[in-house]
Amino acid sequence: MLEVGQVARKVRSKNAGPFWLTIDVFCDDATAFRQLAKGLSTERVAQALQVEPGDIKRFDIEALNVIKISLPRPTVQGSIDDRDMHGAAWASVIAELEIN
Repeated sequence: MLEVGQVARKVRSKNAGPFWLTIDVFCDDATAFRQLAKGLSTERVAQALQVEPGDIKRFDIEALNVIKISLPRPTVQGSIDDRDMHGAAWASVIAELEIN
């Protein structure tokens, strides 16, 4: 099976404020976008990120060939328990997910 990172041009994650993270999946073309939009379910993403599916906000932006996934941070950015201050490590979890 293919992984998201093998189909997408780039997968990145970043802060979306102190309480949210955003993961962007960039595709080179409409074919790759459709493959990822169909093969990467919100439920699968939620399971991989260990959050409830209802907590995820997902935006499939066909005109840009981008899938944007936002979720609440597990801890407030910069708190003593925050292990990823910039939110950069979350992208690798999504990039390594297998798609159907």
